[in-house]
Amino acid sequence: MESLRDVLIEELKDLYDAEKQLVKALPKMAKAASNEELKEAFESHLEETKGHVERLEQAFQLLEEKAKSKPCEAMKGLISEGQQTVQEDFSEPLLDSAIICAAQKVEHYEIAGYGTVCAWARSMGLEDVADLLGQTLAEEKAADEKLTEVAESVMSEAAAAESSDEEEEGETVGAGSAPRKGAGHKASSESKSRRRAV
Repeated sequence: MESLRDVLIEELKDLYDAEKQLVKALPKMAKAASNEELKEAFESHLEETKGHVERLEQAFQLLEEKAKSKPCEAMKGLISEGQQTVQEDFSEPLLDSAIICAAQKVEHYEIAGYGTVCAWARSMGLEDVADLLGQTLAEEKAADEKLTEVAESVMSEAAAAESSDEEEEGETVGAGSAPRKGAGHKASSESKSRRRAV
């Protein structure tokens, strides 16, 4: 590679592969989510991601290059990590929260990539290409913000579930035999005597 244009095209190939991997992965993430708002966010972003693939194809066309993928190992790793998360034996709110974490790692990777290629395109005067990529960048940022909003709701559910579990445990303990007052008082007195002796 001898020019910034060459580097730009290589990075677009990487993003092209990354987006096509996501088109396959997002339906699985939507299926694994239990929170309806999270499911809808994934389903909505799936349609956007299909549009991102089309925009990249348009960008290649404007650059008079063939739309071609270069294996994106980073996205492959992030998706693999997300798939492992889905297999975890968590309660539904905690699993949703972990899935959001995996999804936001993906979004941040894409935001970094699109932010860079946009800057490169503008620096070379490729305004049409930069505008196309800028639209995708804006959608990636919006998707990340949406996931943050959903995460707050999911964490509230997780906290409520944990509180409920603690209450149930307390009720179970309370149902057991209570110690006799005399015995408890005697044990307490003996404990205090030992502490004083020490």
